[in-house]
Amino acid sequence: MDFKPTVMMMVVVVVFAVMNTLTKMAFNEGMHTTVLIVLRQLTATLFLAPIAYFRERKTRPKLTTEIFIYLFFSALLGASMTQWLFFLGLRYTTATFACAFINMTPMFTFLLALPFKIEKLDIATGSGAAKLTGTAVGLAGALVLALYQGPSLTGAPAAASAALAAHAAGGAKRWAIGSAALLGGSVSWSLWFILQSKIGTKYPALYSGMAWMFFLSFLQMAAVGVATEKMASHVWVVATRLQIVTVLFVGIAGSGLAFLAMSWCVERRGPVFTTAFMPLVQIVAAGINVVALHEQLHLGSVSLIFCHLIPIGRLIIGRALTKETSRY
Repeated sequence: MDFKPTVMMMVVVVVFAVMNTLTKMAFNEGMHTTVLIVLRQLTATLFLAPIAYFRERKTRPKLTTEIFIYLFFSALLGASMTQWLFFLGLRYTTATFACAFINMTPMFTFLLALPFKIEKLDIATGSGAAKLTGTAVGLAGALVLALYQGPSLTGAPAAASAALAAHAAGGAKRWAIGSAALLGGSVSWSLWFILQSKIGTKYPALYSGMAWMFFLSFLQMAAVGVATEKMASHVWVVATRLQIVTVLFVGIAGSGLAFLAMSWCVERRGPVFTTAFMPLVQIVAAGINVVALHEQLHLGSVSLIFCHLIPIGRLIIGRALTKETSRY
Protein backbone atom coordinates (compact mmCIF):
# COMPACT_ATOMS: atom_id res chain seq x y z
CA MET A 1 0.00 0.00 0.00
CA ASP A 2 1.33 3.43 -0.96
CA PHE A 3 1.53 5.69 2.10
CA LYS A 4 3.32 8.56 0.33
CA PRO A 5 0.13 10.57 -0.38
CA THR A 6 -0.94 10.23 3.26
CA VAL A 7 2.45 11.38 4.58
CA MET A 8 2.50 14.22 2.06
CA MET A 9 -0.91 15.47 3.17
CA MET A 10 0.07 15.30 6.84
CA VAL A 11 3.00 17.62 6.09
CA VAL A 12 0.63 19.95 4.22
CA VAL A 13 -1.65 20.00 7.27
CA VAL A 14 1.16 21.23 9.53
CA VAL A 15 2.26 23.84 6.97
CA PHE A 16 -1.28 25.22 6.64
CA ALA A 17 -1.76 25.36 10.42
CA VAL A 18 1.46 27.35 10.92
CA MET A 19 0.63 29.53 7.90
CA ASN A 20 -2.79 30.46 9.29
CA THR A 21 -1.30 31.52 12.61
CA LEU A 22 1.44 33.60 11.00
CA THR A 23 -1.12 35.23 8.71
CA LYS A 24 -3.39 36.20 11.60
CA MET A 25 -0.42 37.70 13.44
CA ALA A 26 0.58 39.70 10.34
CA PHE A 27 -2.98 41.00 10.00
CA ASN A 28 -2.92 42.04 13.65
CA GLU A 29 0.13 44.15 12.79
CA GLY A 30 -1.90 45.97 10.13
CA MET A 31 -0.85 44.14 6.96
CA HIS A 32 -3.44 44.40 4.16
CA THR A 33 -5.13 41.23 2.90
CA THR A 34 -4.59 41.95 -0.80
CA VAL A 35 -0.97 42.94 -0.22
CA LEU A 36 -0.21 39.64 1.49
CA ILE A 37 -1.85 37.63 -1.30
CA VAL A 38 -0.05 39.55 -4.07
CA LEU A 39 3.33 39.15 -2.37
CA ARG A 40 2.58 35.53 -1.59
CA GLN A 41 1.81 34.72 -5.23
CA LEU A 42 4.86 36.63 -6.45
CA THR A 43 7.09 34.74 -4.01
CA ALA A 44 5.59 31.40 -5.08
CA THR A 45 6.10 32.28 -8.76
CA LEU A 46 9.74 33.25 -8.27
CA PHE A 47 10.29 30.05 -6.28
CA LEU A 48 8.63 27.67 -8.76
CA ALA A 49 9.50 29.20 -12.14
CA PRO A 50 13.20 28.22 -12.15
CA ILE A 51 12.37 24.72 -10.92
CA ALA A 52 9.72 24.31 -13.62
CA TYR A 53 12.02 25.60 -16.35
CA PHE A 54 14.96 23.31 -15.64
CA ARG A 55 12.99 20.25 -14.56
CA GLU A 56 10.38 20.19 -17.36
CA ARG A 57 12.01 22.04 -20.26
CA LYS A 58 12.25 18.85 -22.34
CA THR A 59 8.92 17.28 -21.33
CA ARG A 60 6.62 20.31 -20.98
CA PRO A 61 3.58 20.07 -23.34
CA LYS A 62 2.72 22.95 -25.63
CA LEU A 63 0.70 25.68 -23.91
CA THR A 64 -2.45 25.83 -26.03
CA THR A 65 -5.32 28.32 -25.67
CA GLU A 66 -7.50 25.65 -24.06
CA ILE A 67 -4.84 24.80 -21.48
CA PHE A 68 -4.23 28.49 -20.76
CA ILE A 69 -7.94 28.97 -20.03
CA TYR A 70 -7.85 26.00 -17.65
CA LEU A 71 -4.82 27.49 -15.90
CA PHE A 72 -6.46 30.93 -15.72
CA PHE A 73 -9.50 29.54 -13.92
CA SER A 74 -7.25 27.35 -11.77
CA ALA A 75 -5.50 30.54 -10.65
CA LEU A 76 -8.80 32.37 -10.16
CA LEU A 77 -10.44 29.62 -8.09
CA GLY A 78 -7.55 28.05 -6.18
CA ALA A 79 -5.04 30.84 -5.73
CA SER A 80 -7.01 34.09 -5.93
CA MET A 81 -10.62 33.72 -4.75
CA THR A 82 -9.96 31.00 -2.21
CA GLN A 83 -7.15 32.91 -0.53
CA TRP A 84 -8.82 36.31 -0.67
CA LEU A 85 -12.07 34.99 0.81
CA PHE A 86 -10.25 32.90 3.41
CA PHE A 87 -8.06 35.79 4.53
CA LEU A 88 -11.08 38.08 4.64
CA GLY A 89 -12.83 35.57 6.88
CA LEU A 90 -9.67 35.19 8.96
CA ARG A 91 -9.49 38.96 9.50
CA TYR A 92 -13.12 39.14 10.67
CA THR A 93 -13.14 36.01 12.85
CA THR A 94 -10.38 33.97 14.51
CA ALA A 95 -7.72 31.62 13.18
CA THR A 96 -9.32 28.61 14.89
CA PHE A 97 -12.77 29.47 13.55
CA ALA A 98 -11.43 30.04 10.04
CA CYS A 99 -9.68 26.66 10.04
CA ALA A 100 -12.86 25.00 11.26
CA PHE A 101 -15.09 26.63 8.66
CA ILE A 102 -12.76 26.07 5.71
CA ASN A 103 -12.83 22.39 6.64
CA MET A 104 -16.17 22.10 4.88
CA THR A 105 -14.03 21.77 1.73
CA PRO A 106 -13.98 17.93 1.85
CA MET A 107 -17.78 17.80 1.96
CA PHE A 108 -18.20 20.31 -0.85
CA THR A 109 -15.58 18.50 -2.92
CA PHE A 110 -17.38 15.20 -2.46
CA LEU A 111 -20.74 16.72 -3.45
CA LEU A 112 -19.25 18.47 -6.49
CA ALA A 113 -17.38 15.32 -7.53
CA LEU A 114 -20.65 13.42 -7.92
CA PRO A 115 -21.97 15.20 -11.05
CA PHE A 116 -18.47 15.09 -12.59
CA LYS A 117 -18.46 11.29 -12.02
CA ILE A 118 -15.20 11.53 -10.08
CA GLU A 119 -16.92 10.05 -7.02
CA LYS A 120 -19.78 7.55 -6.83
CA LEU A 121 -22.49 7.25 -4.18
CA ASP A 122 -24.62 4.19 -3.61
CA ILE A 123 -26.44 4.62 -0.30
CA ALA A 124 -27.54 0.99 -0.38
CA THR A 125 -23.95 -0.09 0.33
CA GLY A 126 -21.90 0.33 3.50
CA SER A 127 -19.45 2.54 1.62
CA GLY A 128 -22.21 4.83 0.38
CA ALA A 129 -23.81 5.07 3.82
CA ALA A 130 -20.45 5.99 5.37
CA LYS A 131 -19.85 8.70 2.76
CA LEU A 132 -23.33 10.17 3.18
CA THR A 133 -23.14 10.14 6.99
CA GLY A 134 -19.73 11.79 7.07
CA THR A 135 -20.81 14.53 4.68
CA ALA A 136 -24.03 15.28 6.56
CA VAL A 137 -22.36 15.40 9.98
CA GLY A 138 -19.55 17.61 8.71
CA LEU A 139 -21.92 20.12 7.10
CA ALA A 140 -24.18 20.18 10.15
CA GLY A 141 -21.21 20.77 12.43
CA ALA A 142 -20.00 23.71 10.36
CA LEU A 143 -23.46 25.26 10.39
CA VAL A 144 -23.69 24.91 14.18
CA LEU A 145 -20.29 26.54 14.63
CA ALA A 146 -21.28 29.48 12.42
CA LEU A 147 -24.31 30.11 14.64
CA TYR A 148 -23.03 29.02 18.06
CA GLN A 149 -19.58 29.28 19.61
CA GLY A 150 -20.44 27.96 23.05
CA PRO A 151 -18.65 28.64 26.34
CA SER A 152 -14.90 29.10 26.45
CA LEU A 153 -12.94 26.01 27.49
CA THR A 154 -9.69 27.88 28.08
CA GLY A 155 -9.03 30.82 30.31
CA ALA A 156 -7.82 33.87 28.37
CA PRO A 157 -5.45 36.48 29.82
CA ALA A 158 -7.06 39.70 31.01
CA ALA A 159 -5.80 41.69 28.01
CA ALA A 160 -7.07 39.10 25.58
CA SER A 161 -10.45 38.91 27.35
CA ALA A 162 -10.82 42.69 27.19
CA ALA A 163 -9.99 42.68 23.48
CA LEU A 164 -12.48 39.91 22.82
CA ALA A 165 -15.19 41.73 24.77
CA ALA A 166 -14.59 44.93 22.83
CA HIS A 167 -14.72 43.01 19.57
CA ALA A 168 -17.95 41.24 20.55
CA ALA A 169 -19.69 44.53 21.32
CA GLY A 170 -19.88 45.43 17.63
CA GLY A 171 -18.62 42.25 16.04
CA ALA A 172 -21.82 40.44 15.04
CA LYS A 173 -21.79 41.94 11.55
CA ARG A 174 -18.08 41.28 11.13
CA TRP A 175 -18.57 37.67 12.24
CA ALA A 176 -21.38 37.22 9.69
CA ILE A 177 -19.24 38.70 6.91
CA GLY A 178 -16.36 36.49 7.93
CA SER A 179 -18.55 33.37 7.93
CA ALA A 180 -19.93 34.18 4.47
CA ALA A 181 -16.42 34.75 3.13
CA LEU A 182 -15.19 31.46 4.56
CA LEU A 183 -18.16 29.64 3.03
CA GLY A 184 -17.35 31.13 -0.38
CA GLY A 185 -13.71 30.21 0.05
CA SER A 186 -14.62 26.60 0.80
CA VAL A 187 -16.74 26.30 -2.34
CA SER A 188 -14.06 27.97 -4.48
CA TRP A 189 -11.36 25.67 -3.15
CA SER A 190 -13.52 22.60 -3.77
CA LEU A 191 -14.03 23.68 -7.36
CA TRP A 192 -10.26 24.08 -7.71
CA PHE A 193 -9.65 20.49 -6.60
CA ILE A 194 -12.17 19.25 -9.17
CA LEU A 195 -10.59 21.39 -11.89
CA GLN A 196 -7.09 20.29 -10.92
CA SER A 197 -7.99 16.67 -11.52
CA LYS A 198 -8.80 17.64 -15.12
CA ILE A 199 -5.70 19.81 -15.61
CA GLY A 200 -3.48 16.93 -14.53
CA THR A 201 -4.54 14.96 -17.61
CA LYS A 202 -4.52 17.88 -20.07
CA TYR A 203 -1.26 19.49 -18.96
CA PRO A 204 0.89 16.87 -17.20
CA ALA A 205 3.62 19.30 -16.19
CA LEU A 206 3.11 19.78 -12.47
CA TYR A 207 5.78 22.40 -11.78
CA SER A 208 5.02 24.45 -14.88
CA GLY A 209 1.29 24.33 -14.21
CA MET A 210 1.78 25.57 -10.63
CA ALA A 211 4.17 28.31 -11.73
CA TRP A 212 1.65 29.54 -14.31
CA MET A 213 -1.16 29.37 -11.77
CA PHE A 214 0.63 31.55 -9.24
CA PHE A 215 1.84 33.99 -11.88
CA LEU A 216 -1.69 34.44 -13.23
CA SER A 217 -3.02 34.79 -9.68
CA PHE A 218 -0.35 37.42 -8.99
CA LEU A 219 -1.62 39.44 -11.97
CA GLN A 220 -5.25 38.94 -10.96
CA MET A 221 -4.79 40.04 -7.36
CA ALA A 222 -2.45 42.91 -8.28
CA ALA A 223 -5.16 44.24 -10.59
CA VAL A 224 -7.75 43.87 -7.81
CA GLY A 225 -5.50 45.67 -5.32
CA VAL A 226 -4.81 48.59 -7.64
CA ALA A 227 -8.42 48.90 -8.83
CA THR A 228 -10.34 48.53 -5.57
CA GLU A 229 -8.21 49.38 -2.58
CA LYS A 230 -6.29 52.39 -3.95
CA MET A 231 -3.74 51.97 -1.22
CA ALA A 232 -0.75 54.22 -0.67
CA SER A 233 2.56 52.90 -1.94
CA HIS A 234 3.98 52.41 1.55
CA VAL A 235 1.51 49.62 2.41
CA TRP A 236 3.13 47.43 -0.25
CA VAL A 237 6.41 47.57 1.66
CA VAL A 238 6.95 44.69 4.09
CA ALA A 239 8.10 46.55 7.17
CA THR A 240 8.43 44.17 10.12
CA ARG A 241 10.32 40.94 10.66
CA LEU A 242 7.08 39.06 11.25
CA GLN A 243 5.64 40.27 7.94
CA ILE A 244 8.81 39.26 6.08
CA VAL A 245 8.74 35.78 7.62
CA THR A 246 5.02 35.47 6.87
CA VAL A 247 5.39 36.43 3.19
CA LEU A 248 8.31 34.04 2.68
CA PHE A 249 6.65 31.16 4.55
CA VAL A 250 3.21 31.45 2.94
CA GLY A 251 4.78 32.01 -0.49
CA ILE A 252 7.33 29.20 -0.48
CA ALA A 253 5.80 26.64 1.88
CA GLY A 254 2.10 27.60 1.95
CA SER A 255 1.78 28.14 -1.81
CA GLY A 256 4.73 26.65 -3.68
CA LEU A 257 5.40 23.43 -1.79
CA ALA A 258 1.92 22.79 -0.36
CA PHE A 259 0.08 23.28 -3.66
CA LEU A 260 2.63 21.08 -5.44
CA ALA A 261 2.04 18.37 -2.84
CA MET A 262 -1.75 18.66 -3.09
CA SER A 263 -1.70 18.61 -6.90
CA TRP A 264 0.51 15.52 -6.81
CA CYS A 265 -1.91 13.83 -4.38
CA VAL A 266 -4.88 14.78 -6.59
CA GLU A 267 -3.15 13.06 -9.52
CA ARG A 268 -2.35 9.98 -7.44
CA ARG A 269 -5.48 9.56 -5.30
CA GLY A 270 -8.07 12.07 -6.48
CA PRO A 271 -9.58 15.29 -5.09
CA VAL A 272 -11.82 13.71 -2.45
CA PHE A 273 -8.92 11.84 -0.82
CA THR A 274 -6.78 14.98 -0.81
CA THR A 275 -9.36 17.28 0.76
CA ALA A 276 -10.27 14.73 3.42
CA PHE A 277 -7.14 15.70 5.36
CA MET A 278 -8.05 19.38 5.63
CA PRO A 279 -10.00 18.92 8.92
CA LEU A 280 -6.73 18.02 10.63
CA VAL A 281 -5.53 21.60 10.03
CA GLN A 282 -7.94 22.82 12.70
CA ILE A 283 -6.63 20.39 15.31
CA VAL A 284 -3.04 21.53 14.84
CA ALA A 285 -4.01 25.19 14.44
CA ALA A 286 -6.17 25.19 17.58
CA GLY A 287 -3.22 24.14 19.73
CA ILE A 288 -0.90 26.70 18.12
CA ASN A 289 -3.42 29.54 18.33
CA VAL A 290 -4.29 29.02 21.99
CA VAL A 291 -0.59 29.30 22.85
CA ALA A 292 0.62 31.88 20.31
CA LEU A 293 -2.45 34.11 19.85
CA HIS A 294 -4.11 33.48 23.25
CA GLU A 295 -7.37 32.64 21.50
CA GLN A 296 -10.16 31.14 23.56
CA LEU A 297 -11.08 27.61 22.60
CA HIS A 298 -14.88 27.34 22.55
CA LEU A 299 -17.10 24.33 22.93
CA GLY A 300 -18.40 24.82 19.37
CA SER A 301 -14.90 24.64 17.92
CA VAL A 302 -14.06 21.47 19.84
CA SER A 303 -17.35 19.88 18.76
CA LEU A 304 -16.62 20.73 15.15
CA ILE A 305 -13.19 19.15 15.39
CA PHE A 306 -14.87 15.81 16.08
CA CYS A 307 -17.49 16.45 13.39
CA HIS A 308 -14.76 17.08 10.85
CA LEU A 309 -12.90 13.91 11.77
CA ILE A 310 -15.93 12.05 10.36
CA PRO A 311 -14.98 12.68 6.69
CA ILE A 312 -11.56 11.10 7.23
CA GLY A 313 -13.19 8.07 8.83
CA ARG A 314 -15.76 8.06 6.03
CA LEU A 315 -12.98 8.02 3.44
CA ILE A 316 -11.04 5.21 5.14
CA ILE A 317 -14.15 3.08 5.71
CA GLY A 318 -15.40 3.72 2.19
CA ARG A 319 -12.10 2.66 0.65
CA ALA A 320 -11.89 -0.43 2.88
CA LEU A 321 -15.43 -1.59 2.18
CA THR A 322 -15.15 -1.18 -1.57
CA LYS A 323 -11.47 -2.15 -1.78
CA GLU A 324 -10.87 0.80 -4.06
CA THR A 325 -7.46 0.93 -5.72
CA SER A 326 -8.03 3.60 -8.37
CA ARG A 327 -7.22 7.30 -8.12
CA TYR A 328 -10.77 8.15 -7.12
